[in-house]
Amino acid sequence: MTGSALVLLPAIALACALSAMAHPLRLSLCEVEYSSERQLLSISLRLFVMDVNEALVFDPNSTALALGKPNESADAQRLLLSYLEDFFRIDANGEKVDLKIKSKRLKGEGDNTALALLFEHRLAPPLRSLAIRNAVFTDLFSDQNNIVYVHVDDASKSLMLTKKTPEHELAF
Repeated sequence: MTGSALVLLPAIALACALSAMAHPLRLSLCEVEYSSERQLLSISLRLFVMDVNEALVFDPNSTALALGKPNESADAQRLLLSYLEDFFRIDANGEKVDLKIKSKRLKGEGDNTALALLFEHRLAPPLRSLAIRNAVFTDLFSDQNNIVYVHVDDASKSLMLTKKTPEHELAF
């Protein structure tokens, strides 16, 4: 082993250790699904709990809100919906969709724990347009990427929304 390799190995080990302690991705996942037969618009949103804590209480490791847990804080849902009101919006046929949480649950563990939210909205056909604004956590992280999958009956489309392009409108 050469001298430079001996110097690089501890640096690589340190970098790996630091990356294992840090949040791995700046990413959220959203699926918007519309079924004209069921007249239902479903919106699922997955957010890393560490990012939610950072946004709501400015501490990624906070356990104060206990989102999605049996001991969830009485203020947790109000704070979450208030944050989403500012950074996440869906308009269907030109009208804002009122976001009411139908279900909320945790998936994963440790730093990779995600909060899965489901919203549902009754919507009579036809669906002519969807405007999606997903700027969650772009106020905190300049490298935040928000992936959005849109499924309307049998057609699908994917979007990547970022701090520079937080909105997109689709016409059907």
